[in-house]
Amino acid sequence: MIRDTVTLISGAAGFVGTNLAHRLLGDGERVRVLDDLSRPGVERNLEWLEREHGGRLQVEVGDVCDTAIVTRAMSGARSAYHFAAQVAVTTSLDDPRHDASVNLLGTLNLLEAARAARTPVPLVFTSTNKVYGDLADVALRETDDRHEPVDPELCSCGISEARHLEFCTPYGCSKGAADQYVLDWHKSFGVPTAVFRMSCIYGPHQFGNEDQGWVAHFLISALAGEPITIYGDGKQVRDVLFVEDLVDALVAARQHMPAIAGSAFNIGGGPPNAVSLLEVTALIEELMGNEPELALGPWRKGDQRWYVSDPRAFGRVTGWRPTVSPREGIARLHEWLVEEQAQAVAEAA
Repeated sequence: MIRDTVTLISGAAGFVGTNLAHRLLGDGERVRVLDDLSRPGVERNLEWLEREHGGRLQVEVGDVCDTAIVTRAMSGARSAYHFAAQVAVTTSLDDPRHDASVNLLGTLNLLEAARAARTPVPLVFTSTNKVYGDLADVALRETDDRHEPVDPELCSCGISEARHLEFCTPYGCSKGAADQYVLDWHKSFGVPTAVFRMSCIYGPHQFGNEDQGWVAHFLISALAGEPITIYGDGKQVRDVLFVEDLVDALVAARQHMPAIAGSAFNIGGGPPNAVSLLEVTALIEELMGNEPELALGPWRKGDQRWYVSDPRAFGRVTGWRPTVSPREGIARLHEWLVEEQAQAVAEAA
């Protein structure tokens, strides 16, 4: 990557964007942030990036739904990552029009700005495993602490990109439609694009809540002495991926764009990093030395009892693989949250 060019990251003050921006800035690149700063806590991420990296960071505060702002932000960019999104299933059910506006029309704005450049700007888009629906057709068996597939191959390998798409909930529809637009802009217009259909990402700079970022939310609740709310039975399984591993994958995607352009990849921790919600609460108990209080709620619309990515396709092209185990990653997130809370208290004093 030529160091005097700029990389655009939409949603760069968010959790994933902050970690990627920090990596690229630390490597000597210039990064342009496009973020409307609407998510609680992200202003702290932006302040941290500005303290750490100063003049190499360019900030454009604005909405991806604003065509003029997106066009200005894309000006001069040589690569782009699109993370800005409405991220909660529950919010999409409450306000599907807003969800579609941000996730679909905002993505279209980025794609058109990338296409309009003298040389089309390579763009990596983060989609979601929700494009596969609730996976109700996957036969599962239940153990003491998790659901798992009856099919041994599915259990050992996870779900690949060959799985049929089946959008569920307005959030799944908007992200799924955007996913398809991103892929088609390569087919129809030659814009170098790639899609990451992501599982559960966690790590520092994540201000999780009940709707998104559940690993961080569990830790935040436990640190505050509040009950951890679990919707369903807690045996639902996800392959968690530490954010530094995801950043490695995002950098690799840009490096290998000629080989992966027009493709979608399932990105997650894979079967070795698959954990149930109850298993995560047990890890939190080990970290904190006391059992967190649990509060159970009803299953939520579109929830998957089991989802584990098969990330091997991306690994075959790029050599990427996850390296951080759930035990190590959750411990590192816990350490960051404790330091973040201590700093917030000191600043308020």
